[in-house]
Amino acid sequence: MLLQEAGWSRAQAASAFNRVAQENKLYDFAGIGRSHISMWVGGTEPSGAAPVILCQALSRRLRRVVTPEELGFAVPNALGQEALEWRADPLITLNHLGRTDLDADRRSLLTGAVYSVASLSLPDETWWTTMAAPPPASALTKQQRVGRGDVATVQELTVAFSRTDQQRGGGHGRKALAQYLHSDVAGFLRGTFPNEQVRRDMFSAAGELAYLSGWMAFDNAEHALAQRYFVLAVKLAARAGNPPLTGHILRAMAHQAIDLGFFKQGLELSTASVEGQRYASATPRERALLGVVHARGLAANGKKQAAAKALLRAEDDLASADDDVEEPHRTFFFAEASLAHETACTLRDCGDRQGAIRQFRRSVQTRGAAFRRTHVVTLGYLGATQIAAGSVEEACATWNDVLEVMEEGIYSGRARQAVVDMRKLVSPYRRRGIPAVAELDGRAAAYLAQVD
Repeated sequence: MLLQEAGWSRAQAASAFNRVAQENKLYDFAGIGRSHISMWVGGTEPSGAAPVILCQALSRRLRRVVTPEELGFAVPNALGQEALEWRADPLITLNHLGRTDLDADRRSLLTGAVYSVASLSLPDETWWTTMAAPPPASALTKQQRVGRGDVATVQELTVAFSRTDQQRGGGHGRKALAQYLHSDVAGFLRGTFPNEQVRRDMFSAAGELAYLSGWMAFDNAEHALAQRYFVLAVKLAARAGNPPLTGHILRAMAHQAIDLGFFKQGLELSTASVEGQRYASATPRERALLGVVHARGLAANGKKQAAAKALLRAEDDLASADDDVEEPHRTFFFAEASLAHETACTLRDCGDRQGAIRQFRRSVQTRGAAFRRTHVVTLGYLGATQIAAGSVEEACATWNDVLEVMEEGIYSGRARQAVVDMRKLVSPYRRRGIPAVAELDGRAAAYLAQVD
């Protein structure tokens, strides 16, 4: 039994299962106990998404893909798996994903879905060449004329949604973005273009908008939905023949995989993001962003020296960015503060807590007011690192700053998780009579009661 291979008791397996269910917002599945695990071990078939949740928990523990079949379970139906098929046409994927995401009656298909480790393996090299080819004229079901003005409009709206995401979090406005993507933009992609460059530019613009929808879903802890949008975005970027955008999206997929504990897959994705023209043809700021997430992937897999080298290269790349180089808007957020944040995460994963604390502080001090969501995430990580280093009251002070910003209105699952984590991390100190702990714990509990 794989529980033995994982070194888990049935209670530990239940705890890991519940953690994955909560991360995926599958709250109906988040209350199982060891008796459920015992029944499943005894041959009772789990219902709904439970087999895939258990597989994800075991995959994290064993650092390899565990499938429902390996556990002797049937593969659950209606999990929106078609959106994860690499060889499916992106226009078909866009149509199916849109109907599922926006239709209240169909959204249960995504509610029952979980993050798929198996879908993190990228297709072979022939896929990229095939995907870059324009579809045959017979595939164009709508003959809408599409011009450069339409491309510019999609780009401008992507900029607006991106700034909202940075200010308020991924939970604010994503539905409006998805509606625009699946109505107007889908129509543009099926249209006719005056030339090949306009076609490529429109597919790039659509890919970036799909990526942003995925990123906002990721930030709001809708991990299964985010993964489906990321896969769609990669396919659109590949069809556009846009290597830097493809690298940018693979970097985001790596970020999500690492955050969810799939370190091996995160490293594979981040390595792919810096390969060939994805890195070579990117601008300096984007190369720095790709590089620093690759450093995180290396650190998470215990490759400390390689991670240090990747950090140095990312610093050099960012230093070479200047006003004379036109950067894509998708990198507007990445500057000194973001580099410091990712550097801190890398140092933390390498075991250098004091170095991580210094870099988290640097990130907090240099970040502008327009990036409140990321500011909260950074403060959350800083507090967690401080308490791990034994500075309990200092961590409480940092986390009070988190709550102050959250109470102003941040709609982010990652930011909310920082509040959940702070309560867990201060729990061993509740009975020690530390005033700062009692004050923070009460304030955090009140906040979560208000938003849940």
